Amino acid sequence: MTDKKIKILTISDHPLSPSGVGTQTKYMIEGLLKTGRFEVISLGGAIKHQNYQPVRTEEWGEAWTIYPVDGYGSQDTVRSIIRNERPDILWFMTDPRFYGWLWQMEDEIRPLIPMVYYHVWDNHPAPTYNRALYDSTDLIVTISKLTDEITKIVANKAEVIYHPHAVNTDIFKKLEEKDIASFREASFATSKNKEKTVFFWNNRNARRKQSGTLIFWFKEFLDRVGHDNACLIMHTDPRDKHGQNLELIIKDLGLDNGQVQISREKVSSSALAHLYNLASCTINIADAEGFGLATLESLACETPIVVTMTGGLQEQVTDGENWFGIGIEPSSKAVIGSQEIPWIYEDRINKGDFINALEKIYNLSKEENVEMGQAGRAHVMKNYSFKQYQDGWDRILTEVNEKHGSWDTRENYKSWRTEEL
Repeated sequence: MTDKKIKILTISDHPLSPSGVGTQTKYMIEGLLKTGRFEVISLGGAIKHQNYQPVRTEEWGEAWTIYPVDGYGSQDTVRSIIRNERPDILWFMTDPRFYGWLWQMEDEIRPLIPMVYYHVWDNHPAPTYNRALYDSTDLIVTISKLTDEITKIVANKAEVIYHPHAVNTDIFKKLEEKDIASFREASFATSKNKEKTVFFWNNRNARRKQSGTLIFWFKEFLDRVGHDNACLIMHTDPRDKHGQNLELIIKDLGLDNGQVQISREKVSSSALAHLYNLASCTINIADAEGFGLATLESLACETPIVVTMTGGLQEQVTDGENWFGIGIEPSSKAVIGSQEIPWIYEDRINKGDFINALEKIYNLSKEENVEMGQAGRAHVMKNYSFKQYQDGWDRILTEVNEKHGSWDTRENYKSWRTEEL
């Protein structure tokens, strides 16, 4: 038995950033470090850096070093890190279109160490154009049942296993009624507002998230149930360059009297938990969604969800028998694409179906809402718990190291093949 630690090189969003990719990377790394059997080197990208000096946390010290990079790094950066740090495994995560440059150098990387890809994919049809990428990987770990299904259709050589996202259920949980009441008291200025049914939306203000559509349709919902009876809180940047001018939409629609409120400041996870607890429902009507962490956080707080039946949202809202909110089937599936992604479905829901879903939540009794929320948290604890997520990565990466080795012990990889002519 050797005392040598397994060294992991990760490439992803900066693991100390609040993005979903960054958060899941951090959760995984901290779980590995807690075992005492791993060291981690991270390339932290996808954000603008103040400087590019290596970062270490007070808690983990030399066991975890983060190198800020532009984008997700470069071939020269990866070459340098691999040669100087001699990691045992390369782990990388997010949409494959960001990693073409990395797969191009798999013939340099894989003779030395295995490549493990934590795969995000949103929708059918099966992306056969990804096959060469998949087959240039030792192990693909999929974030959702849909991603898993699609990847297994396409991949020929790479091993594929399912290991979904998770949330910290010690932070995202049901709060005491007195705490929720105090937060509601502080959040709303008038007694009229305090009685409103609150709907919550926590997403980036970006095209596929349908932020503008949500506001237009929410107005029609309010026209039906009364503008004094419900409100929408949107935790987002209303001026995000990738989204719409939400403040102008709100003003133009006459929803600036408390009907639609913007929470724009970055807040802690515990503060987000208060917002989920304040709401009767959390909404996500994105036309494509790899997983959707906000709705999982909501369920962990015992707040039901209204979602499009797309991507990973489908497995959150139902376990196949029970429902933890309302899932809205797409009314249309348009095939969109680009030069990098030739085809993928974009799922769009019907306005009437959405308004009806909100009305169903609005008309639930308090007891019915509580019961649905409690079932939602039980679903999270059974299938997406923090412990399962961290223990799973410990097991997966330990097995990769044992099966594939690294450097002098590298196995199960050949840079050549034989063909009969």
